[in-house]
Amino acid sequence: MNVSTQVHPEKETARPNVILGICCMSLLLVSMDVTIVNVALPAIQQDLHARLAQLQWVFDAYTLVVASLLMLAGSVADRLGRRRVFQTGLLLFTAGSVLCSLARSIEGLIAFRAVQGLGASMLNPVALSIIANSFREPKARARAIGVWGAVAGISFALGPLIGGALTQSVGWRAIFWVNLPIGLLAFTLAALFVPESKAARARAFDPGGQLLVFTALASLTYAIIEGPHAGWSSPRIASLFVLAALALAAFLAYEPRCREPLLDLRFFRSVPFSSATVLAVCSFASFAGFLFLNALYLQQVRGISAFHTGLCTLPLAAMVTVCAPISGRLVGSYGTRPSLILAGSGLLLSALLLTGLRVHTPLPALLLAYVLFGIGIGMINPAIANNAVAGMPLAQAGVAAAVASTSRQVGAALGVAVAGTVVSASHAAKGAGFTEATHPIWWIMVACGAVVLLLGWASNTPWARASAAGVADLLGDGAKS
Repeated sequence: MNVSTQVHPEKETARPNVILGICCMSLLLVSMDVTIVNVALPAIQQDLHARLAQLQWVFDAYTLVVASLLMLAGSVADRLGRRRVFQTGLLLFTAGSVLCSLARSIEGLIAFRAVQGLGASMLNPVALSIIANSFREPKARARAIGVWGAVAGISFALGPLIGGALTQSVGWRAIFWVNLPIGLLAFTLAALFVPESKAARARAFDPGGQLLVFTALASLTYAIIEGPHAGWSSPRIASLFVLAALALAAFLAYEPRCREPLLDLRFFRSVPFSSATVLAVCSFASFAGFLFLNALYLQQVRGISAFHTGLCTLPLAAMVTVCAPISGRLVGSYGTRPSLILAGSGLLLSALLLTGLRVHTPLPALLLAYVLFGIGIGMINPAIANNAVAGMPLAQAGVAAAVASTSRQVGAALGVAVAGTVVSASHAAKGAGFTEATHPIWWIMVACGAVVLLLGWASNTPWARASAAGVADLLGDGAKS
């Protein structure tokens, strides 16, 4: 992480807890938005006459923009000012929310979700930089990050309840109104209490790498989502897959030649870092697909109301909230292996239970699967963060953590894309009902849980630790994280 130069040094330590509260308000907006929108998907589908693929885009238009721009937003904030970019993100997210509430077509809603994503990409990474610059003493900073994690868990738990209650009592458009007062209040308080800060030496922009990343992600996701509707052999879908492959190949060839690349590919020589990216993609693909399919299953198959859907997912949210700090302590004391073993076991067992999902699966069995899944997601997050920065020089730790955050968003986008597509393909091929059509997805998630278990062992071997040390030496001398 670059050492920052404060524009107003006299405010550097003034009211740090107030600054933490303001940053946590942005986290509340972004984290709560995910689960609120998922609960409202069936109502959106009915009101706007949306296809399943279009519902996938309601989620992925947001996630793709965030995944593509997270690292760029950090560089822009370091160069132009963190408070300025943070406030811009709040305005864009709030404006996008208002536009979503006014959408008269599914296409309009998808476009406005992309606006929300643009704002969200400027919030959490920049907010963490502001917190790091406000809490200079390590113990105080650790406490602040702990509060940040607790707010993430609380906002995730509140999302389904608030989203379900608003959707059922007022309508799905009300889920976006919640963001308006929080966003405007956070914007005003940031202007009053958050001092401006910039990096002493900001990283250069990499527009070529940024364009190639967005092209690869967008074309791949579009091809996966629209494949069942347009036909897998259609020239449009085939061209998109080819474009995604070419963009990825061009990125891998271009980045090593760039003076300050968007992503230093030498990071991937570290087994812990590489495992962190795979873990993030696998776990968050499963998480996003899980939320997407269960919201549709509970409301459209079981006939449960939006509010009671929120109540059903509360055990999942509760376990994420409880397990995340436990995992953090385990990682600090014993490394990432225990957390990853527990995470992989939770994800695998949960998905295994759901491979037998039926229309009338007993509710206790369903809730048990939700609890196990919550344990898996709660345990894995601290381990991903730790593996991403393990052994990295401190100057590179921030970039490594940003790659892990980007991998989570990429996984979420692909998870929804693949989940909806497999269900559509299964339904079309076998004439199966929605419930039976989800079974292949649960088996894919079983495989993801097995990958987490395997990496929990592999990333903690002496060979893995030696690879991380080698990358640290390759990247340059300096303190290690």
